[in-house]
Amino acid sequence: MEAFLTSLTLVALAEIGDKTQLLSFVLAARLRRPGAIVAGIFVATIANHWLAAWVGALAARFVPAHWMGWITGILFIAFGLWALVPDKLDDDSPSSAGRYGAFVTTTIAFFLAEMGDKTQFATIALGARFDSLTAVVLGTTLGMLAANVPAVLIGEKLAERLPLLWIRRLSALVFGVTGVLTIWRA
Repeated sequence: MEAFLTSLTLVALAEIGDKTQLLSFVLAARLRRPGAIVAGIFVATIANHWLAAWVGALAARFVPAHWMGWITGILFIAFGLWALVPDKLDDDSPSSAGRYGAFVTTTIAFFLAEMGDKTQFATIALGARFDSLTAVVLGTTLGMLAANVPAVLIGEKLAERLPLLWIRRLSALVFGVTGVLTIWRA
């Protein structure tokens, strides 16, 4: 349960104001198919985070246990610092769904946008820290959906009302505390 709740909390907080959340706003505004967009986000996140958690679990097998706590703790602290940096949406988002439809467009765009993103790296670290790959992937996926479904349903009005600076600071604090606790337990 700890793996699931930690994964859910960290990713939900880290995702607020992230480029993939901004992509959710753009896709909702352009494609106007919220059900297909949410389904695409879900499929892309499951695929991306399963791969990331698997890489983390694989790393945990080859890195000595006494080093893994320090490595993941330092990574969590680094993610906390990274969370303080606002994201900008790159100009590589689709302008329309084209012939593939909103679901396929969202799935591909979201999967690619998550590559190298802080939530993907956080999922790798969580996969290395916890023994339960399924709990990590479910937690990170639900965390991603918790942050992005409102973005899809409410759109830009949500972004105007949320104090993103304070949310980024809270996210940084949660990552930092998780990192310190991880190092302490190492």
